[in-house]
Amino acid sequence: MADAFPLHDKLALVTGAGGGIGAALAAGLARRGARLVLVDRDPDGLARTEAAVRALGRDVGAHCLDLTDAAAIAALPEKVAARHGPLDLLVNNAGVALAGRFADLDLPDFDWLMDVNFRAVVRMTHAFLPVLESRPAAQIVNLSSLYGLVAPPGQTAYAASKFAVRGFSEALRHEYAGTNLGVSVVHPGGVATAIARNARAGPRLDPAEVARGKQAAERFLRLSPQAAAERILAGIARREPRIVVGRDAAQVALIQRLMPVRYWSLIARAME
Repeated sequence: MADAFPLHDKLALVTGAGGGIGAALAAGLARRGARLVLVDRDPDGLARTEAAVRALGRDVGAHCLDLTDAAAIAALPEKVAARHGPLDLLVNNAGVALAGRFADLDLPDFDWLMDVNFRAVVRMTHAFLPVLESRPAAQIVNLSSLYGLVAPPGQTAYAASKFAVRGFSEALRHEYAGTNLGVSVVHPGGVATAIARNARAGPRLDPAEVARGKQAAERFLRLSPQAAAERILAGIARREPRIVVGRDAAQVALIQRLMPVRYWSLIARAME
């Protein structure tokens, strides 16, 4: 069966392309014949991904950009159009983490996470929406999380942002139902990226406790970024509205449906 959204020769923009799932998505898109626009705030990681895409023989442009900068996001569509032409696929992948229970967090850190994980998704989508609406077929892909399905203790900021991404994406999909523009929301489980190691922590937390928490979290990050990217790209090509990535995410999604209020009591026991 032919793909509903063939990726060959599509112009795709990927945020958070400097590493992890974003870099794997960029490479996977390049192998499928897409042209790439890469966005990340890390110049070294961005350069590595750009070089990897060029080695695959694909046209690629890179933009070192802080996604908390609303003005830089607003200016990006014109830059992309001038260099590459109209965008077909927007992948809002970039994300950050913040460790600690809500009482241990400072609100500026909470706002920073929401700026990257949620408001950047909104701003990027709003900025590129006119060109995406004009394409014969286009797709917006927003990465939520396993924690956009369930909300564990110690993840108030992260879960809030990822539930927000989910709600935004689902409402947007309903608004564009039956049009040329599809919207997918992605819920990865534990993927072996640096997000846990790089997480900020509440200022009132003991550093030793933070380190133990990060080590514990990394035990559950088992799926390779490449495997996660392959599942996501298959879902994009099929225009799946919800793309659940990893066995752990599928199992947790089922538990949440069966136990919508008490799911965490079961999940917490399984994690011990």
